[in-house]
Amino acid sequence: MNLPLFIAKRYLFAKKSHNVINIISAISAIGMAIGTAALIIILSVYNGFDDLVRSTLGNVEPDILVVPAKGKVFIPDEETLISLKSIQEIEGCYQILQENVFVDYDEHQGVAKAKGVDSAYEDESPLIGHMTAGEFSLHKGQLPQMVVGAGLAYKMGMNPAFLSSATIYFPARDRNFSLSNPAASIESVSMRPSGIFTVNQQVDEELMILPLEEMRKLLGYDLEVSGIEVRLAEGASPKMLRKTIREVKDLFGPDFKVLDRFRQNTSLYKMMRYEKAAIYLILIFIIIIIAFNIFGSLTMLIIEKKEDIETFRGLGATDNLLRGTFTLEGWLISLLGLGAGLVIGIVFALLQQRFGFIKMPGNFLVDAYPVIVKWSDILLTITGVALIGYLIALIPVKRNISKAGNT
Repeated sequence: MNLPLFIAKRYLFAKKSHNVINIISAISAIGMAIGTAALIIILSVYNGFDDLVRSTLGNVEPDILVVPAKGKVFIPDEETLISLKSIQEIEGCYQILQENVFVDYDEHQGVAKAKGVDSAYEDESPLIGHMTAGEFSLHKGQLPQMVVGAGLAYKMGMNPAFLSSATIYFPARDRNFSLSNPAASIESVSMRPSGIFTVNQQVDEELMILPLEEMRKLLGYDLEVSGIEVRLAEGASPKMLRKTIREVKDLFGPDFKVLDRFRQNTSLYKMMRYEKAAIYLILIFIIIIIAFNIFGSLTMLIIEKKEDIETFRGLGATDNLLRGTFTLEGWLISLLGLGAGLVIGIVFALLQQRFGFIKMPGNFLVDAYPVIVKWSDILLTITGVALIGYLIALIPVKRNISKAGNT
């Protein structure tokens, strides 16, 4: 029998002579339960938003992006492209040419990120399902067209129902700028917007997509591209992604960089990780404050049980056994709150995930708050709260057990 644990459980559930100790212990357990439940729920909501951001960015960012290690553009090798498309896990490969440009549309001007794409992208683009007006079409017969983000369209006053064309400008690469005739130093192409898409605020406010041949004409290239986008089959596992990246690296060699989504947008994904870590630390700090109730209840309990401590000492109990007994009681209070909080938090999160009864305010991409429960968050919560409860219980026991036994 574990004697310290046995005595600690008897003390925990026994009625104290001072009812205030019971009240403080109950408040401590309830506080730990609320803190634990809040930690599970908020981390799960963050996981939901994180997954939502990643999925929306996945409509713009490919699973793998191949870019030159030096310079901005390269001429793709046909044999390499054929070998790339033959890799089993790859569902699609698209040549792109991307650059910041100046846009003029119906007396509205602004800077945008123009992305030229090939015909395969036009047929298979994931943006097709995100059109809010018009259609995803980059050609009408022989005439080139473009699709634009909703924020950029709003800022420029673009509407697919209008017949007005946008003119896109970029400085000519093969000519010096002329002060006497600036127009001669600038290349331009014109086309009308055929559709408007929405992904997220950042993308919507800057991106426009147009045919690759028009982008080459604008930038003064013949066969060059700035990158090759690679998309894997839907539901591809992280293991499959890593395997494909290795194969693509072997295929292209050291002159090219092969980037997964994290490396394509390192700052964004790092910020998302740091935000989650900050949320966890803030909530853990709140739980630490709540746990100090255990400090008070244990201190009062040790004072109340000083006669029992003397009796135990007379029976041969060591200071280590006594410290272990009262430390375990304080820890049990926090563990009771932890267990209750885990049940409340997980059940609430799963119900929200299944039924979505808490709705998102305003006009958002989803109707209800997105929630994803992860085992890693549950284990992290258990570890953090249990450790806090143990350390908080240890402090008053170390300070007071000797005093109580010697008075």
